[in-house]
Amino acid sequence: MAELTQAPSWIEGWRTLFEKGDVVGIKVSPVGGKKLCSDALVLQEILAGLKEAGVPARDVMVFSRYRKEIQDAGIDKWLPPGVRWDAPSEDYAEWQHDMDGYDPDHFMEMALVKPNEDSSDPHIRRSYVARIVTKQINKFINLPVLKHHQSAGVTIALKNMSHGMVNNVNRSHVTPTSNACGIFIPSVVSLPVIREKAVLHICDAVKAGYHGGPGTNPRYIWEHNTMYFATDPVALDKTGWKAIDAKRRQVGMLPIALSKPDRDSHFLNCQVEHIEIAGNLGLGVFDDAKIQVKRISLA
Repeated sequence: MAELTQAPSWIEGWRTLFEKGDVVGIKVSPVGGKKLCSDALVLQEILAGLKEAGVPARDVMVFSRYRKEIQDAGIDKWLPPGVRWDAPSEDYAEWQHDMDGYDPDHFMEMALVKPNEDSSDPHIRRSYVARIVTKQINKFINLPVLKHHQSAGVTIALKNMSHGMVNNVNRSHVTPTSNACGIFIPSVVSLPVIREKAVLHICDAVKAGYHGGPGTNPRYIWEHNTMYFATDPVALDKTGWKAIDAKRRQVGMLPIALSKPDRDSHFLNCQVEHIEIAGNLGLGVFDDAKIQVKRISLA
């Protein structure tokens, strides 16, 4: 945190981004279950940093899209007294137009619908943002895990926001050949209510997944022993994508962008281009020559 913010200490690093009066969301990533999700130790250190910045436990909201995923990963059991957690939907379902936890005033509209749905209905063409994001917090920390994803190529910072903060997301990858993650992801993240509240991205890559994502396939989990800190989700995702490709090369697999369907990854094209398109939309820096990567060894 000190290196990222150029502050004299880790405490001052947290204070450059957060202060008393902030209500801070922490967007966890529970999709991989207990074997590959946001880690309890990482979450505790984030809470400690927020406390030092003057943000009390009652002003922290840990969240993700599905309540059951949070509970299945055990994340709700890690939180100290006073820290709240919530989710806008109860569990994954094929019908994703529930509105109880979503804000009708904030949405991304795209002419993309699932088979047999009414394309003339605006509600069917929209993905609405969770009220947690629009109404309950003024900043959030994005806490993804470094993982491969069959349709998006990788699921790191950008996808943890796009598919974890809005409803009606399965229309973005209905089948292995009906895949629109390349444009769906940056279109959601470009919503002002999301991009303007995204203050810090911490990618937990102590353990990471290089194939068969987004869920947990133990065959493809490796000990990467790395944490990534960024204020730019595009630069983080570009860096993480390269790390996953390096691991794939090491084990004799093609890079994600050139991969073909197999028994553990069924999509025709893994659309890592969502990262470059996000850069083109001004959501961050994609050009390697302009991304400053600092490496700190704690060994």
